[in-house]
Amino acid sequence: MVQLYNLHPFGSQQVVPCKLEPDRFCGGGRDALFVAAGCKVEAFAVAGQELCQPRCAFSTLGRVLRLAYSEAGDYLVAIEEKNKATFLRAYVNWRNKRTENSRVCIRMIGHNVEGPFSKAFRDQMYIIEMPLSEAPLCISCCPVKGDLLVGCTNKLVLFSLKYQIINEEFSLLDFERSLIIHIDNITPVEISFCVGYVAVMSDLEVLIVKLESGPKNGERVHHHSHKTNNRIRRTEEGISNDISQLESDDFVICQKPLELLGEKSEQSGLSVTLESTGLADEKRKYSHFQHLLYRRFAPDISSYVLSDDIKLHSLQLLPIYQTGSLTSDGKNLPQEKELLSLFCFFSLPHVGYLYMVVKSVELMSVYQYPEKSQQAVLTPQFLHVITSNNLQCFTVRCSAAAAREEDPYMDTTLKACPPVSMDVCALRIQLFIGLKAICHFKNHIILLTKAEPEAIPERRQSPKRLLSRKDTSVKIKIPPVAEAGWNLYIVNTISPMQLYKEMIDYSNTYKTVKTQSCIHLLSEAHLLVRAALMDASQLEPGEKAELLEAFKESCGHLGDCYSRLDSQHSHLTLPYYKMSGLSMAEVLARTDWTVEDGLQKYERGLIFYINHSLYENLDEELNEELAAKVVQMFYVAEPKQVPHILCSPSMKNINPLTAMSYLRKLDTSGFSSILVTLTKAAVALKMGDLDMHRNEMKSHSEMKLVCGFILEPRLLIQQRKGQIVPTELALHLKETQPGLLVASVLGLQKNNKIGIEEADSFFKVLCAKDEDTIPQLLVDFWEAQLVACLPDVVLQELFFKLTSQYIWRLSKRQPPDTTPLRTSEDLINACSHYGLIYPWVHVVISSDSLADKNYTEDLSKLQTLWWKKLLPELCQRIKCGGEKYQLYLSSLKETLSIVAVELELKDFMNVLPEDGTATFFLPYLLYCSRKKSLT
Repeated sequence: MVQLYNLHPFGSQQVVPCKLEPDRFCGGGRDALFVAAGCKVEAFAVAGQELCQPRCAFSTLGRVLRLAYSEAGDYLVAIEEKNKATFLRAYVNWRNKRTENSRVCIRMIGHNVEGPFSKAFRDQMYIIEMPLSEAPLCISCCPVKGDLLVGCTNKLVLFSLKYQIINEEFSLLDFERSLIIHIDNITPVEISFCVGYVAVMSDLEVLIVKLESGPKNGERVHHHSHKTNNRIRRTEEGISNDISQLESDDFVICQKPLELLGEKSEQSGLSVTLESTGLADEKRKYSHFQHLLYRRFAPDISSYVLSDDIKLHSLQLLPIYQTGSLTSDGKNLPQEKELLSLFCFFSLPHVGYLYMVVKSVELMSVYQYPEKSQQAVLTPQFLHVITSNNLQCFTVRCSAAAAREEDPYMDTTLKACPPVSMDVCALRIQLFIGLKAICHFKNHIILLTKAEPEAIPERRQSPKRLLSRKDTSVKIKIPPVAEAGWNLYIVNTISPMQLYKEMIDYSNTYKTVKTQSCIHLLSEAHLLVRAALMDASQLEPGEKAELLEAFKESCGHLGDCYSRLDSQHSHLTLPYYKMSGLSMAEVLARTDWTVEDGLQKYERGLIFYINHSLYENLDEELNEELAAKVVQMFYVAEPKQVPHILCSPSMKNINPLTAMSYLRKLDTSGFSSILVTLTKAAVALKMGDLDMHRNEMKSHSEMKLVCGFILEPRLLIQQRKGQIVPTELALHLKETQPGLLVASVLGLQKNNKIGIEEADSFFKVLCAKDEDTIPQLLVDFWEAQLVACLPDVVLQELFFKLTSQYIWRLSKRQPPDTTPLRTSEDLINACSHYGLIYPWVHVVISSDSLADKNYTEDLSKLQTLWWKKLLPELCQRIKCGGEKYQLYLSSLKETLSIVAVELELKDFMNVLPEDGTATFFLPYLLYCSRKKSLT
């Protein structure tokens, strides 16, 4: 389906002042237009809206049959005919052709230039002649490397572009015949070549292969062929034999249409063989290939007469490059070009086909023309098609496909792009009388028109017919009259920004109507800007910034559309609004808050966007008015989300009375739950109503309260500007119900709602402690982790954190800053990691000098947290050094001093690590062994 918009992609028009009717013409480079007529080529300078100016002219060997320009190497190549013989010639350094009579140098391909002649080649145009064993039929230049591919009957010849280095300051452009691609049973009518991708087209067949370089394991490969499937080969041969027997003046046998993608295209029946002929460097030497696409069409048999002009035309490979950074002069360097995606277009008279051929091969778009087409050109932004009297401009989906190749985050909640499958549309059908040919370069469309005299019908004998005997029919015959008038036009397409603005203005007609037409038109505008940004080399200085602003604006418009629609695609509101750069407040300001028929309705798209935005901890706080509107919106559309919405940091400024009124409405509406209770308790704290807060907290058991916090962690923990911030409710629970707080954070960790490091940071911030100070509430949390045996907790790390804290407090005689939630007896009874206390520890604890309760508790907890493993670990940490070296060393010395006093020698030796240093532990051992004799 093709939609039609009456937009204006075509701007000014000018006439090319060529003297003779063009046989062939082509454009390219920065500003070049070449027109071949008779035995002469005229070059014109085309710049902006100014008149087309003649640049130079040069003679050819004969009449030009094909003409192509290569930006890489800045050369023109032509197939010329003279005396029924064809020649292939490349015109180099043509910009230095001062006058038509200026001297021209001619040389054969691959011939070295002697020193005395180098200056002549540098300062004037020269022609490179490329002899072929067979007549050249068609040509194509690689837009990236400048290599030349030539089509002959049953084969393609590749000429690699290279340079002869004359001296340090001058190198001479040359070619090397490096590869022959043999393709049996096909006569190429058109070919296209781009960085190893080869597309070949006959009258009703298209074949695409990818040439690949680099033989495996350093093996030298001279040629490589793919054998055709024997069964299919025999079938093809059988059909060929049948055709030769049955085809006569009475009947024509046609093969069935066929489309083969990827590896299946090997079954096409065409035998492809590579023959290496040159000495090109290994990086550019193609040794094998990969089949990508084969498609065969059948002639149109809807009419009785087989028309001769039901043939394919306009084969083209279109590359789109990786969008790189611009250089200081605003242009991409040639070597920075990296192929991102590649597209292939070809057309029948009434329908065109656009394929994507990189990574995967798939048919992207089918173009149905309202009239019979004559020729078409594909650009990154549009498809331009000419019929006998119309220039038509269709949209393409190349930028949409390339965007998905370029960005792996496309089509997520972060980014979006209109789908490749979106209907194409015709932007304009412009009348031109007698259109004959078209070409395109930069923002210029070149058209050849020729007014035909009236055609006179004349009866004549029919050519080959289908399913009928010989008969007579009507044939158009042109009488010998005077030469018809012709013109060569340059039609300038308007800038992407100008057309984008027209599309946006046009979309306003759909603004109040909730239809897909508005989204379609805005998507076209979005893709137009995307395509322009991808083709950065064509941008003028300062134009990129303007396009980026338009890109964001188009995302905002698309976000508005999807937010108003209650459809399966309404979720796209979120990524488009994100890409627009609009803040949540700015989006809400664009929302229509009017009430219809006494009822307020909010569509899924807007609800989806607001809900996700409030969950993503955006560093944006809505003002009181907008926050109230958001709560009202969710109360109407999704009342179950109201408690979650009120817990968002973005809703910080909402009036507590407003929040409480909606929460009470939920109670009366049957939505009473633990989450509503906790949210009401949090709002009551903001209101300063402690009695209400206590009543709400007492209405459920501690286990249910923990479940409520797991459902909505932001009741306790929020993030602002990347920092963890405890809520007012968390601060209050720290003072009143620390056990509930620890149990709740443990529940969050168990349900993967918070990480280990985040939990540690939360308790430090909650207790207003710096990084080096460990509050008792965090120690309580670590002990709770050990008791709970969480699977994602690294036990060794947890043991070390606890033992380090116990030892630090023992060594510093530092009591906990708050009362511990668990005693050593609680931990021993609840956790297998806390084993039975060794007798010697009882001896140490019962000492009169260690009567401090906190000290004995820490020492008891420190015992099987694996005491035997603690001292080796301390020794190892001491060996490693680091910032805490002195802390570990003093802790070890003080512990050993105390234990050496209280224990018997045998018990003391059992405590010491096996890999300890004797000189370090010897004083403690000596003291322990002597103390009995001293007493």
